[in-house]
Amino acid sequence: MSSYLAQEVHLARRHEEILSQRSELLQQMETYLGDKKTKKTWQTQAADAAHKRNAALLNDIEAAGKKLQERVYLLPHPDTVKLETLYWASIKESLPKWEQFLLGRAEVPVGFKKTKTTKKNISYPDDDAQK
Repeated sequence: MSSYLAQEVHLARRHEEILSQRSELLQQMETYLGDKKTKKTWQTQAADAAHKRNAALLNDIEAAGKKLQERVYLLPHPDTVKLETLYWASIKESLPKWEQFLLGRAEVPVGFKKTKTTKKNISYPDDDAQK
């Protein structure tokens, strides 16, 4: 019977060791899961912050692109507009004089020299015709 008693004591100690190990492992597991949950929360917050930052950057880039597009379509300088207007007015004014010539039905209009056009020799209207 003493062997049963010794075996019973041995099993009781072993049982206590196992319960102690189990308790320790459960505590480690809880700590691990807590850390994992905290890490996941932190990663989620970091991802949300990055998403917000990226969205803000994208909006800034789109706004800058719109500003650049607006600059492209801005009105030209007033002097340029004035020169262009004067140019087209001059064309409209002199078109009737040149129309028949350009259609090949008449000679060069009066007031303009008829010369062979070369790179060095380009005809310009007489100064008297301009006044």
